[in-house]
Amino acid sequence: MTESKTDIRLFNLGQLQAQLGKYNWPKFRAKQIYHWLWKKHARSFGEMNNLPKDIIEGLENNFEILPIRVKDEQVSDDGTIKSAFETADKKIVEGVLIPTEKRMTACISSQIGCSLACSFCATGKLKRLRNLTASEIVDQVVEINNQATTNYKKSLTNIVLMGMGEPLLNYSEVMKGIDMITSEDGLGMSPRRITLSTAGISKMIRKMGDDMSRINLALSLHAANDEKRSKIMAINDQNNLDELAEAMIYYYSKTKQMLTFEYIIFRDFNDSLDDARDLARFCKRVPSKVNIIEYNSTDDEQFAKSPEDRVDAFVEFLTKQKIVAKVRRSRGQDIDAACGQLANKNKAELK
Repeated sequence: MTESKTDIRLFNLGQLQAQLGKYNWPKFRAKQIYHWLWKKHARSFGEMNNLPKDIIEGLENNFEILPIRVKDEQVSDDGTIKSAFETADKKIVEGVLIPTEKRMTACISSQIGCSLACSFCATGKLKRLRNLTASEIVDQVVEINNQATTNYKKSLTNIVLMGMGEPLLNYSEVMKGIDMITSEDGLGMSPRRITLSTAGISKMIRKMGDDMSRINLALSLHAANDEKRSKIMAINDQNNLDELAEAMIYYYSKTKQMLTFEYIIFRDFNDSLDDARDLARFCKRVPSKVNIIEYNSTDDEQFAKSPEDRVDAFVEFLTKQKIVAKVRRSRGQDIDAACGQLANKNKAELK
């Protein structure tokens, strides 16, 4: 029986040096290998052409690289590209490139499936199979950046963790991935260009504050009273609005970073002026801004898109209350790549 190999990308530089020290290889080799893995994004040890043959053979015998790969791409009429990524264990997770004149944004996933079951979200109808590793999170960014440079001759400017899964339920791997994305040894992106979107887990928001996180934090709010929010987001029963507000106040006290509230606006559910009044009241509890998001159909007749005149009246009310609010128009709807639509529709069912 052959001994199983270890995923080499599980190790940070210090751990990698310790692992390779077992083979009495020179210490500088670990830095070379680390550079190949995270700066050049090598997918095989054979690509590491400045290493001697015996070290490459040693790596191949004892370690493995488990990258994700683009299995399928769909291109929207508006230029949005949705990718189905296949993991080494043959699972599918989706990511999206959102191109605009000013930005190239990667929307990436943190889990395969999701356990939160928010009623308006197609991903929430999938079961959670597992968390993604930090390297799988970084791989999505690398692949989507390749799409941006190939199709638009521009590199990524922004990353949003708004794809499949709840990032704060995969906190350790997500933060490891972000560290590598922002590290000079990795992609070297500014943390201010990265936004983590959460359905709202109070204790983990506080942990982000304790860890002095430098990335942007967005809360998927969607209703500013507990009764309505609990109807569409079961997580609100354990993390109600008062608890979330206290967690965000704590986060702001630690980081001094303004929060973003994401608010999908549904017809006849959360689009009245009373709803706007609730939202304005909640926003004033902590320095924040609001992104009003159009509802994107998920083949569920429970919800419908709010009419434009009601959205305009909603935003006008918030503005008069001195709340910064912008309407985010959805992109990639024709290929089910818009907010809340990632569900592996065109792939074999998750098993």
